[in-house]
Amino acid sequence: MNDAARADSLRLAQPADAHSQAEWEAATAAVLRKSGRLTADDADSLVWDKLTRTSLDGLRIAPLGLPDTSIADAARPTRSGAWDIRSLVSGLSGVDAKAANEAALVDLDGGVSSLWVAADETTDLAVLLDKVLLDLAPIVLDAPIGAVKVAQNLLALIAERGAGLHAATNLGADPMGALLRDLPLAPDEAFAELVDLARLAQGIGVRAIVVDATAAHDLGASDVQELGWSIAVGVAYLRALTEAGFSPAVAASLIEFRFAATDEQFPTIAKLRAARQLWARVLELSGAEGVEMRIHAVSSRPMLSKYDPYVNMLRGTVAAFAAGVGGADAVTVLPFDSANGVPDGFGRRIARNVSHLLIDESHVAAVADPAGGSFAVEQLTADMAAAGWEAFIQIEEEWEQGRDFSPFRDRIAAVSAEREKAIARRKRPITGLTEFPNLAETLPERPVDPLNERVVRYGASFEALRDTPAATKVFLATLGTVAQHTARATFATNLLAAGGIGVEVAGATADAEELTGKYRAAGAPPVACLAGSDKTYAEWGAAAIAALREAGATHVIIAGKPDAVDAEVDDAASMGVDALAFLTATREKLS
Repeated sequence: MNDAARADSLRLAQPADAHSQAEWEAATAAVLRKSGRLTADDADSLVWDKLTRTSLDGLRIAPLGLPDTSIADAARPTRSGAWDIRSLVSGLSGVDAKAANEAALVDLDGGVSSLWVAADETTDLAVLLDKVLLDLAPIVLDAPIGAVKVAQNLLALIAERGAGLHAATNLGADPMGALLRDLPLAPDEAFAELVDLARLAQGIGVRAIVVDATAAHDLGASDVQELGWSIAVGVAYLRALTEAGFSPAVAASLIEFRFAATDEQFPTIAKLRAARQLWARVLELSGAEGVEMRIHAVSSRPMLSKYDPYVNMLRGTVAAFAAGVGGADAVTVLPFDSANGVPDGFGRRIARNVSHLLIDESHVAAVADPAGGSFAVEQLTADMAAAGWEAFIQIEEEWEQGRDFSPFRDRIAAVSAEREKAIARRKRPITGLTEFPNLAETLPERPVDPLNERVVRYGASFEALRDTPAATKVFLATLGTVAQHTARATFATNLLAAGGIGVEVAGATADAEELTGKYRAAGAPPVACLAGSDKTYAEWGAAAIAALREAGATHVIIAGKPDAVDAEVDDAASMGVDALAFLTATREKLS
């Protein structure tokens, strides 16, 4: 079959439904002109600039993918069929090991196929893994400090039981991850322990190492930074093992990778696909071609909000879908209440059932690399892989020069600050926290989870405001009829609630006198916020401000632009405002 015939055989649209790029641009431009985002004089081709967004890494994410023959056809995800459903159980100091064991057994009975065990030297593995069939359920240890001791405890347990370990078990050594988290660890000693664990694992037929890229992600790293970190760490471990006498292929077979999956669906898919391409290139250069990269994807802990935590169910579902489509071999969906503390049974059940729904009912796992061939995903994968390789080279050079992660941490901090700036301006909305907050909600009470101490959560500044609600409410000076003030009153109410500030609503008002009467009835709080239509502002907004100040208001805000009313205001709130700065200032005036 020649190329032309092959191209025709792959066409999914009838000739009548096939359209050119110019036709798509014209149709899209017509929609943008109706919304005011393009003018009549703007060229149709400007739709690309209007609809393309830029990631925190500076990568352009276009609204539509276009054919590109330069995209490499290499190292695609090969997993077809169900992924390993892995649940997290914690045996860290301060967590009830018996309760954790009961949760693990319920998870396994509910369809979980492996356990990710957070442990330290104090963890009683005999209690935590009681009745767990270790030859049937793989165990992946996560012990940043005392990895050798925890692994020895696991081996002592199986020796006592007279049983073996599943071949997919991993002893979980990751010294560089511990160093990035700034945990007390001596690099030379840690790498010596890494080699010891590798020999131990090879002897019993299990894996030894986890390259945990969530160590970077949890600090606020971007997708590209997470990729660069993972490859740099993987290369460092390969070098350490080959210098100790392991062949490159054997060394690579002892390593598993862990990445975060977020609710940004396409970047997550592209990140996992890019990781395979990058690692395949490393193995090619190392003489270890043919060793499959094993990826464990876990839903992002930083993206979880402790406020309105039920929205986390949606975030976790999108993350799990993206992880599965991206070719993850194992997927962990963190329970929706993880940000509130140690999850309860309901949260764990919902978490594991997400994978069951995607695998058994939606058949997401039935096809290997379902995103393959999508021009948009392929281009994003290629761009992310190229940027990730550059990030890897930079990290590796810094490590070789002085084993110092400070420059990398600084770059993560810069990205984190950029993300928080976008969150503060609500350009990256967090439902239930920065958007549509509910001040009357009752948060689920959970025991403290030490794992949350490792994490810089998105929107943490807003959570801090919500943790200590303002004692005094803002008087919402609604001007005119309900129909006239509802839009801006709703905007102002939601914005203030995002900072833990309640409102006392005036309701329908006809003039300044009626408004000030309701203001006095509300206790004359120091802060008042005008909310009305532009027409009402023009008609009697200035009179309302004067009357409120005379009645005792010391800080007057307007919902809208500050020049919407012919009078001086102390602050204004409109779309694009730095919400965090505005809310902080408002709370100061209320105190």
